[in-house]
Amino acid sequence: MNISIITIGKLKEKYLKQGISEYLKRLSTYAKVEVIELSDEKAPENLSEAEMEQVKQKEGERILAKISDDTHVIALAIEGKLKSSEELAKDLDQLATYGKSKVAFIIGGSLGLSDQVMKRSNVALSFSRMTFPHQLMRLILLEQVYRAFRINRGEPYHK
Repeated sequence: MNISIITIGKLKEKYLKQGISEYLKRLSTYAKVEVIELSDEKAPENLSEAEMEQVKQKEGERILAKISDDTHVIALAIEGKLKSSEELAKDLDQLATYGKSKVAFIIGGSLGLSDQVMKRSNVALSFSRMTFPHQLMRLILLEQVYRAFRINRGEPYHK
């Protein structure tokens, strides 16, 4: 399986980089995983609704340019469907079983994802109704993908 994590914004925090690196190393046994960092739109704090949409639109165009037609797209969105680790594992297993070898997880910028990205997505997934920094979501996502592979292989993992 080829998994892409397409994300807006550069990662600066050393502790997050270390955690992400660790999970990428662990995942290399199970799948080819790449993290694609795209630049975020520079925007002042107080944006109008129209300006916010414009920022999401520009970021969305960069995201969509990285997705091929045969990729199964999972958008991380607070309004998405909540799933357990076991349900995510089952979903990834079914994608592999039915020949969907390219999967992209999308993590938007601080304003979220554009309508175009949401329309292109096959699934909207929420990790929580709480808001997490998008930099931290990378680490959480990689841990859950790793956990999913361990579950699917029947290998022990913390509950």
